[in-house]
Amino acid sequence: MIIVFGSLNMDMLVRVDAFPDRGETVLSSEAKFLPGGKGGNQAFAAARLGEKVAMVGMIGNDDFGRILTDTLRRNGASTSGVAKSQDSNTGTAIVTRDKSGENQIIVASGANYDAKEQQVPDEILIDGNYLLLQMELPLEETVALLARASKAGVKTVMNLAPAIMVPQKAIECLDYLVVNSIEAKQIAVTLGLSESLPPAKLAQALAQVGNLTCIVTGGIEGSIAVNQNGEAWQVKTVPVSGEELVDTTGAGDCYCGTLTACLHAGKSLPEAMRYASGAAACSVKKEGAQNSYPYLSEIEEIIEDIPEAEKISL
Repeated sequence: MIIVFGSLNMDMLVRVDAFPDRGETVLSSEAKFLPGGKGGNQAFAAARLGEKVAMVGMIGNDDFGRILTDTLRRNGASTSGVAKSQDSNTGTAIVTRDKSGENQIIVASGANYDAKEQQVPDEILIDGNYLLLQMELPLEETVALLARASKAGVKTVMNLAPAIMVPQKAIECLDYLVVNSIEAKQIAVTLGLSESLPPAKLAQALAQVGNLTCIVTGGIEGSIAVNQNGEAWQVKTVPVSGEELVDTTGAGDCYCGTLTACLHAGKSLPEAMRYASGAAACSVKKEGAQNSYPYLSEIEEIIEDIPEAEKISL
């Protein structure tokens, strides 16, 4: 089982020709409401690959919350671990997308800040299961759950997004750390490392700090992974032309959910990175986050187009 302890948000997607400057008003022809939140997105992506997924988080007692959990259940994820806050509304996010497909996001966390690590029972923190985390829930709850899971022998995966300072003891409880190139630089600075290091060296430094495997994603540049022994792999992504690029929202979440699902299914790390790259490339060709995520069969249709992982020297 993959346990996802994370955020659940309803995304309001607004299209604009160009992002507004400070103080400027920009008109848009429409707004769409789409299921999101890093936790929900990553659980959805993992479930679409056919793995057993349990979503754990917090929603409000409102229509947005019901839509989010119904969507996850329809796509194979269990939501019995999702509780309802009596004090807060379901989290929301305003996603503004320009005509090039890039986006800006503002998150109102709402009920996500009421999530508690005790919502994950000890009975499912067992050897063989995976715990997938992000950084949109209260840090103290995430860190406490991480410590419990690591002690119980659960494989732990953290997408450190957004990039915030995490205690060293928490980093040492991780098996896998996934960050994009920008987040890797931000984390490096907090650890006293040079942000000018290339992605492979950043991954190596973070792997050594936490005695873990670090994966740094770079969008069209592909991804690089370095484990605690200094072994490194690089996977190039599938090129997506300007005409095919529709929306990058949630592509990183698609990568993380797919990567974790593949690892849980027993694939090697390099092969899991290939599948995750393929899934992310598929996701940017459709609008929104969850509805753009591919099924396993769709990834397998393009997997031959993704170069084999290349072992690299550091």
